[in-house]
Order: sequence, then C-alpha cells, then structure tokens
Amino acid sequence: METKESQFEHFVETNKGIIFRVCYMFSKDKVDADDLFQEILIRLWEGFETYNHKSKESTWVYQVALNTAINISKREQRRIKTVPLTGDFDLYDETDASAQQIQLLYKRINKLEIIDRCIILLWLEGISYKEIGAIIGLTPNNVGVRLNRIKEKLTNNK
Repeated sequence: METKESQFEHFVETNKGIIFRVCYMFSKDKVDADDLFQEILIRLWEGFETYNHKSKESTWVYQVALNTAINISKREQRRIKTVPLTGDFDLYDETDASAQQIQLLYKRINKLEIIDRCIILLWLEGISYKEIGAIIGLTPNNVGVRLNRIKEKLTNNK
C-alpha cells in the first residue's frame, strides 16, 4: 500500500510543470519563484486528502497554485517596499533574440491585473475557455472577451 507521502510525491512530479509555470509567471526572480513553489506545495499538501476529483487534477492544481500566487501578490502589494542589499544583476538575462522577446512578453504580462495574468497563463498553456472559466470562476464567453482585451493590451503596450 502506497503511503500518503509517496502518493503526494508522485502527484507533484506529475504536476510540477504547471506549478513551475505559475511560479515563473508570478515571480520577479529565482528566489521569489522558489518561495512561491514552496507555498504552493504546502497548500497542495494541505488539500491533498480532501481533493474530491470532481474536476481534473490539473484544474485543481491550477486553482490552488493561482490562488496562492494571487494571495501572495496581494500580500506583497501591502508590504512596505525595501531596497535589496544584493548585487545588481538580472537573473533572467539571456542574449539571444528569442529569449529577449520572451522576456519582453513576460514583462508586459506582469503589468496586467492579476486575474488577467492568470487567464493569459492558462490560455498560453492551451487550456480551453471552458476549463479556464472553471479555474478562474468565469463563463467561457467572458473568458473569450477578456482574452481579446488582454491581447489588445499586450499588443498596444509597447
């Protein structure tokens, strides 16, 4: 019989790509991403036994991960701004053109409202409007309308 710990370990291994992408989308650097990853794992662990399988596993992981990221983002916005004491270097610095374009896209996405960031992340993952709506709490039609507005913001935000 498999223990809860080994089941959870397999669960995380299966879904770590989703968690990593959410962490990357909501983090400024590797330290923030690592912290967010740990927070998401804690939330998943706390809800692991009560997950009822009414929705797809990936839907539940997105819900937990995005809610955790949103809550931490809101908490950070209320926190007093401090000046970092570390050296001034870019952890995501890439020199090739495609990496620079991806960085530019993520910088533009990071300027969006939190819910819009969630929607665009899920859309970039290839998730259907229906499932995005289930994760975020919107109708599929509302997801489509918001996605069109988000795309317009991203193309006009130069």
